[in-house]
Amino acid sequence: MEAYLFVHFKEKKTPDGEQVYFALSLDGFHWERANGGNPVLESRLGEQGVRDHTIVRAKNGKFYIIATDLSLANSFRAKYKGNWGNVSTGGSKSLSLWESDDLVNWLEQRLIRLGDEQFGCLWAPDVIYDPERDDYVLHWSSSHVSNGHGPKAIYYSRTRDFESFSPPRLLCRKADSGIIDSAIYEENGYFYRFLKSEANPAAIILEKGSSLTGDDYVRIEAFDKEMAKLQQGVYEAPTAFKLSNGKWCLMLDFYGVEGEGQGYVPFVAETLDSGQFIRSDESFSFPYGFKHGTVLSITKDEYERIKTYF
Repeated sequence: MEAYLFVHFKEKKTPDGEQVYFALSLDGFHWERANGGNPVLESRLGEQGVRDHTIVRAKNGKFYIIATDLSLANSFRAKYKGNWGNVSTGGSKSLSLWESDDLVNWLEQRLIRLGDEQFGCLWAPDVIYDPERDDYVLHWSSSHVSNGHGPKAIYYSRTRDFESFSPPRLLCRKADSGIIDSAIYEENGYFYRFLKSEANPAAIILEKGSSLTGDDYVRIEAFDKEMAKLQQGVYEAPTAFKLSNGKWCLMLDFYGVEGEGQGYVPFVAETLDSGQFIRSDESFSFPYGFKHGTVLSITKDEYERIKTYF
């Protein structure tokens, strides 16, 4: 792969921010807006807003964008009465999905209902291929009736075709706090799971396991030490990708201020296993603050196609 696509939203107080935006890069360091910084897809279903985007290139040659079905601009004050607890318990039990063969022509939006009435809102989906099962694990965070809609946990469903999905199962729970914003990657036969811990610490954590959905994950202490250097409780939405130089870049969404100061900041490490992600702002440039999204490696032809089409 020779280029990168960043699928994200914008933190605005108007509905146009909670839509699908594209950004492009040839090296993973320097980013440019696509479509003049305007949405490339807009939600017409559910809450008519989408957040927390992920994108996957599937083995069938198709691309899938999946996102939280939530519009704070449309619903926070009215439907949810300005209360985050109401969002957590009463939000959408579905995720939004778009499908494409070429990254520029997208089929009509679909809502995929994965949660029943025992679930709260389904937040922040992400997808990873499972080589052992030859399918895809779609995982997200949610509250659940099993603990009185208390601290959130991570749940998952399996699919091969993004049409039918297995019943949701618990992937992981943290004993002393809620966890959200899961992102999982494979390196050298191990799986690495980034999570936002909501307390103890109020920071991003990184775990290593030998099986994608197994229960042998352990914390990487070197990563904890790096995250302890940061202000607590102001970073979320981890997403990682390999840079053109072979190193790993971890993007964390900084939400600790109001307005344009929000958005992703970069951290770079030689390997996931090292856990030594060093903040590297000076090496990266962004046209504006990207909010909760995912980076996909693409070809130069795909890069040119997106840039030309939009």
